[in-house]
Amino acid sequence: MSAAAGRTLHLGAFLYGTGHHAAAWRHPASPVERLGDVAWYEELARTAERGLLDAVFFADGQSAGDVSLGPGWFLEPTTTLAAMARATERVGLVCTVSTTFWQPFAAARTLASLDHLSGGRAGWNVVTSMHDAEARNFGMEEMPPSAQRYARAAEFVDAALALWGSWDADALVLDRSGRYADPARVRAVGHRGEHFRVDGPLTVPRSPQGRPVLFQAGSSEQGRDLAARHAEGVYAVAHDLPSARAYRGDVRRRAAAAGRDPDELVVMPGLVAFVGSTEAEARAARAELDALLPVEHSLAQLSLFVRQDCSGWELDAPVPPLPPAEGFEGPRGRYETILRIVDVERPTVRELLGRLAAGGGHCTVVGTPEQVADRLEEWFRGGGADGFNLMPPALPGALEAFVDHVVPELQRRGLFRREYAGTTLREHLAG
Repeated sequence: MSAAAGRTLHLGAFLYGTGHHAAAWRHPASPVERLGDVAWYEELARTAERGLLDAVFFADGQSAGDVSLGPGWFLEPTTTLAAMARATERVGLVCTVSTTFWQPFAAARTLASLDHLSGGRAGWNVVTSMHDAEARNFGMEEMPPSAQRYARAAEFVDAALALWGSWDADALVLDRSGRYADPARVRAVGHRGEHFRVDGPLTVPRSPQGRPVLFQAGSSEQGRDLAARHAEGVYAVAHDLPSARAYRGDVRRRAAAAGRDPDELVVMPGLVAFVGSTEAEARAARAELDALLPVEHSLAQLSLFVRQDCSGWELDAPVPPLPPAEGFEGPRGRYETILRIVDVERPTVRELLGRLAAGGGHCTVVGTPEQVADRLEEWFRGGGADGFNLMPPALPGALEAFVDHVVPELQRRGLFRREYAGTTLREHLAG
């Protein structure tokens, strides 16, 4: 089935630091000094809303990493989104909450509160986390095995869903003579599982959407199964249309096997877009950021990715031949992505470093608004995407360029809404 049959694109904005390019913070015009200023995030949310985007999305991490290399995490996402809810009216507000480190009751309460505060615009990106450094901030020596994390995640989601369902929509009576709520319409959960005990009911009454919209971003077998069972939105990684089509087709088949209508899933690959009034202008903007990369560190990182010493590689020469993925002993998914980039784009070493610094294996477009729209339309009509999760390489400029120039082009082609049809995030995704 074509992704475009009777539908229009869905667009979200993945807000991360000063932008998704690793060197964006080093640019003289970067807003790096404002990362602790809530007004900065409110401005970004209003820009996304001006562009009629479905949602803004905040990822989260639980360890600092090498702080010399640039900003990673700063403000806690749910707190920040609560402030952004007051500064906007329609745009959805999605954040990551880890099932490995949170408890279902706390997560369900926090997200239901955000749904109330925003008038029904909250979404939850369900993740299991992956780094040992994060685990050591939560009393663990290392991350549990993947199978164990996903088993916990599945039970976590079940418990959260039960908590959100513990209040009926008409449970609040608000009779000042003596009945605030009808006890018959508020139920205990009584969850007893391998990982959690949750009595319930939730302390937060039914929220405007009933429950926040669930998103999932896993590419593993377990992640795809979790997405197929529960997700309404799926964040995906795809370098080209064939891989995007394969991923979307796979999660749709899994959803059907789980008894769901596959059209309930909105699959949104990440998109890194450098937009210019001409292609040369867009390429210059990309090159300007690439030139700010710390070359020694970037080559050292590439050496880790490809499991060979890249320190002597000539920056403006083609990437030297790399061995096939078969038998590769490092992280194979990332290595296969590098092989695809080299095979399809034939980059120089410098260009490869920049490519990996700005979105890695995600779809990347450098060009005019029309060229960016061409790529989105190709993927949408070709069954590779129901929409895209924008990963602006530099904020706020790249987000503003997309909203001001690409969105009108998509509207002209009949591929994107001209106004919000609903008020909740779930209504945005259903359109």
